[in-house]
Amino acid sequence: MNPFENNIFANKKKEGSRKHRFLFYAWQHHPMIEKKMLIALTEEYLEDSPNYLVDVLVGVDNTITVEIDNDKGVDIDDCVALSRHLESKLDRDTEDFELTVTSAGLTSPFKTRRQYKKYEGKEVEVLGKNGQKMTGLLKSSNAEGFTLTVSKKVKPEGAKRKTEMEEDIRFAFDEVKFTKYLIRFK
Repeated sequence: MNPFENNIFANKKKEGSRKHRFLFYAWQHHPMIEKKMLIALTEEYLEDSPNYLVDVLVGVDNTITVEIDNDKGVDIDDCVALSRHLESKLDRDTEDFELTVTSAGLTSPFKTRRQYKKYEGKEVEVLGKNGQKMTGLLKSSNAEGFTLTVSKKVKPEGAKRKTEMEEDIRFAFDEVKFTKYLIRFK
């Protein structure tokens, strides 16, 4: 039986279509590690830990990246232990994979609400979906969004010089393209 008979490329007789039929067949029959399963295994392992899951990425070739964070910083030993745990739960004989367990980057955009809580009181950069970029102090966050305290120089009426004034701006999470910690070297 021809494995290429019943696929979408079977009727195409153009040059190079044989290559595409093979790739489609290989893609159809190549097992892939499920992201949901990795999330469940990671969250189960981190349940009694100060660490928490930030993101899981699974590439087409089973390249897995698990990103974790901690309110006080992730230790390399935590990454190694989680990596070993996940490796013990996955079967390389069934499907080959490449696994990387890493901490959330210091300047990477926030991906979880817990990261917003972690950086309350710290200076952050926000890019709104409207294209406006702001920097300010992350004042507070909750399930709906966060508040950014921004300093502006304003010239009061009748005054000769501008004075610095603080303004709180409220953002819903869906109004923001990204928020990230702002590192300043003084």
